[in-house]
Amino acid sequence: MDTILLNDSENDLLKAADLIKNGNVVGLPTETVYGLGADSANENAVRAIFTAKGRPADNPLIVHLADFSDAVKYTTSIPELAYKLAERFCPGPLTMVLPKNDRIPMVTSGGLDTVGIRVPSHPVMHRIIELSGCPIAAPSANISGYPSPTTAEHVMRDMQGRVAAVVNGGQSDFGVESTVISFDSDSSVRILRPGAVTQEMLLEVCDNVVIDPAILHEVEEGATVASPGMKYKHYSPKADIIMVESDFESFKSVVDKAYSDGVYTLVFDGDEANCPYRHMSYGSDSLQQAHLLFQRLRELDELGAKKVYVRAPSPEGIGLAVYNRLIRAAGFEVIRI
Repeated sequence: MDTILLNDSENDLLKAADLIKNGNVVGLPTETVYGLGADSANENAVRAIFTAKGRPADNPLIVHLADFSDAVKYTTSIPELAYKLAERFCPGPLTMVLPKNDRIPMVTSGGLDTVGIRVPSHPVMHRIIELSGCPIAAPSANISGYPSPTTAEHVMRDMQGRVAAVVNGGQSDFGVESTVISFDSDSSVRILRPGAVTQEMLLEVCDNVVIDPAILHEVEEGATVASPGMKYKHYSPKADIIMVESDFESFKSVVDKAYSDGVYTLVFDGDEANCPYRHMSYGSDSLQQAHLLFQRLRELDELGAKKVYVRAPSPEGIGLAVYNRLIRAAGFEVIRI
């Protein structure tokens, strides 16, 4: 089948909603990255997401709702803290892992008794959820393991012939997937995947916020995980990614020893003038780096890069999300000086 490209007109959003209601998969814009959307409760439609992406079946999907009040329809219990967090961060880039009920099939939750619930703030995604009347399962709209898409063009490139349609809603604002949390107690949450809602922001509502060790370390083979992005090598372009934690002079000394055809560097804004290698920059602060990271990794593939040395971002604030995506793209290969 040919994948059709829709725009953000009300007529096209109705078409996208009808496709989803009828069991199809549609590429959808969100404020984080583009997602592949299907009716969460339709097992065949959800399986079509996994097929389109080539995604492992034990990697759970996040369910997107129009309002957090709808979460009672798909869960067995919701802690009071979740409502407080929803009041502060929903709609927005926060996913909460909650115990699911039978309206969410096991194929959607990756075989788990829990489900990630999110209320997206992107107006196009929000409207399509309303028009479809469906809880929409939507993992990132890329081939599994490849950098997530932040434009409709990226999705069309990855998913042509694999999904029914893609809705063009402009470039994603944040550029990295949502923050995923679970609840350790009545007053404590655990970050399973970092995103634009940071530990510092969560501490404004929660007494305690734990950073799960899997964010910065490889999960053991065979382990069960509660969030997407925890278990497998992710976000990786065709090029080999090597993270370097160092100042710029030490970074250059590392690249010097390995520089050859096909080697590129990904550096901070401001490094370019003193960078004698093939290079791209991806921002001067963590917010810019989050916005540009996946786009730059895709552009490096288009240039034919074989190996990319990346200046590691600061793992503070939203920088933790950027660091997490890069360390997984690098297969945990990090040079620390």
